[in-house]
Amino acid sequence: MDYKTAGVDIAAGYDLVRRIGGDVARTFRPGVLGGLGGFGGCFELPAGYRQPVLVAGTDGVGT
Repeated sequence: MDYKTAGVDIAAGYDLVRRIGGDVARTFRPGVLGGLGGFGGCFELPAGYRQPVLVAGTDGVGT
């Protein structure tokens, strides 16, 4: 089985990322590491820590 057979529309996913990119970018603040995409976001936590990075996972079931 492949993604298409399972009902996943990769092109639609890329289109969604393109459409929401500007809205997402407006939420960025100092400390955000990286950009939109991938399976998680990284955020730097500088106060009182030595080079910390917070990683928020966004991967879903089945991947």
